[in-house]
Amino acid sequence: MLTKAERTKQFILETAAPIFNQKGISGANIDDVLDAAKLTKGCLYGHFESKEDLALQVVEHMLEKNVEKMRSTISKGKTAKAKVFAFLDFYKDPLNTYLKGGCPIFNIAVESDDNFPAIKDKIAGVIRNGQNIFVSILNEGIQAGEFSADLDPVVYAFKAVSAVEGGVVLCRAMNTAKPMSGLIKSLKMELESYAS
Repeated sequence: MLTKAERTKQFILETAAPIFNQKGISGANIDDVLDAAKLTKGCLYGHFESKEDLALQVVEHMLEKNVEKMRSTISKGKTAKAKVFAFLDFYKDPLNTYLKGGCPIFNIAVESDDNFPAIKDKIAGVIRNGQNIFVSILNEGIQAGEFSADLDPVVYAFKAVSAVEGGVVLCRAMNTAKPMSGLIKSLKMELESYAS
């Protein structure tokens, strides 16, 4: 059971997450968070040392939520193919992402590249971990005889993640989800071409 202080901090993080995801670390400001959370500066600074501390903890919160959501989605698949398809389908509606503003991993990665080295390191770790999980799912599929040994798990995993993350950005910029359907269908067909 969370204490009142822990619940308040959690509420601030959950309220701040879509703000930071939409406006970015540099664009989001304390007043946006205070207005949305209906809190005073004193209350906010009772839980966070500075805007930088808030930003870092919001990023950690968004990354944890994204990883939890992705793991939950993938775990519903009973086979390697079903797990990969569940991953791809997670991105099927880039205009209505579970966290307003698009994929937090991509958004944070772009902004942190040159500006926030500590956050960039966190993002890199999440991406590496995600790639490793994807590769291990594909390797399990090869071991189980679902896919032929011609499938290169490292190459396919990188291609699929790069494609859907880029697809989210492009679809959001064009304000249409339609191209994502074709992209996901193509990635699924490519994987199915390796079926044993």
